[in-house]
Amino acid sequence: MRRFIGTLIFFVTLGYGLSQAKASPQVPDYLIYKGDTIAFYHLILEDYFNSQNKENQGDLFGLKFRTGASTSCWRGYQAIYKIDNDSLFLSQIIHCRELLSKSGIDKEQSKLRIREIFGKKMKNGRVHLNWYSSDISIPVADLLRWDGVFYHSFEQEKLISIKNGIVISTTPITNYIDHPDRINRRYTDTLSTVLFNELQKINWDNENAYDCSEKYLVTIDEKGEISEVIMSEYRTKKEIIEFWDMPEYNYCIRTIKSRLEHLKFDVIKKAGKPIEEQVYLEIWVEDNGTLENWTN
Repeated sequence: MRRFIGTLIFFVTLGYGLSQAKASPQVPDYLIYKGDTIAFYHLILEDYFNSQNKENQGDLFGLKFRTGASTSCWRGYQAIYKIDNDSLFLSQIIHCRELLSKSGIDKEQSKLRIREIFGKKMKNGRVHLNWYSSDISIPVADLLRWDGVFYHSFEQEKLISIKNGIVISTTPITNYIDHPDRINRRYTDTLSTVLFNELQKINWDNENAYDCSEKYLVTIDEKGEISEVIMSEYRTKKEIIEFWDMPEYNYCIRTIKSRLEHLKFDVIKKAGKPIEEQVYLEIWVEDNGTLENWTN
């Protein structure tokens, strides 16, 4: 059984590289593309601030809030971009949710903000982002993944490749491969429940009285297969040795992985490239071997 000590442990769960601790869902920027105004999840202006070391402008997940910032708009503004004649422009910098307000956008204030940041680079009230080279994506189909704060991916997207502020290509991409003989990974199915139902088939009443009640992270790899099982609160060798008897630890990891590794899941991608995903699972084993799902 795990060795317990009187220590208070704080932990932060990470998703797609972004810290969600004390973070609220953030409002998006916008992109005007072929006449449509689209919610846009690329922080181009924030990247510019960071590259210019403009610390007074702050950071989406920084500690210094801008004037007028709210918990759902930590950066204190929303940017509106536009692709016009295959060129990417910053068209507006507005207050949070100003686009949806009854009074609409104050275009003069927007121009003042842009001029304050970019000076003579502003032409006709907007700035050509000729320093920007990257891929951006816009949604075409249903939401696939959301990190709870800002990052979104969609089952189908249009990938727009930009070099020095000029669109050089557009490519349709698919982020979800639906195999008829594999397990669904859309939001309509809870992956932790799928895993728990499989673990219920195990006889947990073992002769060594090993207790596998714990929080686990199960990795589904780029091929949609189970590649790793770890305990979420004991990730280093030092932590494992300090808190666990190794035979018991190895038994729990081996038993869970061997039960799950035959499962095959649909493949998910990010920007068209297959990615791995960790699924959180917490189980509790009763003295009689009954398994309970404690996953929140």
